[in-house]
Amino acid sequence: MIRVQEQTFDVGHELAGFRAAHGRDGATALFVGSVRDVSEGRDVSAMTLEHYPGMTEQALAEIEAEAQARWPLSASLIIHRFGRLMPGDDIVLVITAAPHREEAFAACQFLMDWLKTKAPFWKLEEGSDGPRWVDAKDSDDAAAARWKDQP
Repeated sequence: MIRVQEQTFDVGHELAGFRAAHGRDGATALFVGSVRDVSEGRDVSAMTLEHYPGMTEQALAEIEAEAQARWPLSASLIIHRFGRLMPGDDIVLVITAAPHREEAFAACQFLMDWLKTKAPFWKLEEGSDGPRWVDAKDSDDAAAARWKDQP
């Protein structure tokens, strides 16, 4: 399941709903990404995430389908926010359910690695030195690249 939304989400509520629907598997893995107050040594007072509706959901669906093809997931949930966010606000939630922890962890990590590099979101950070667009990071590309050689 994929949701791209402006409003905040409650991690506990989302996890409880997910487990109620998919808790029969042996493992559930979860990742939450939040807005930092410092990025690359610069302060961050706010971050605005932009996207193209329709295109974004399609890209996320393709990423989710790839994870489901690689691992025996019974379910996955991706929630990604857009709009103006403040430090400490949650941006993204990924939850995976699988028969075993290795699959749940790997799929969760894969989804985040590919979200960072393939999801069409643009980030504008605001700080005391003014606004700046966030560029792609080599470390994110390297993290995603390691999945290309794995089944």
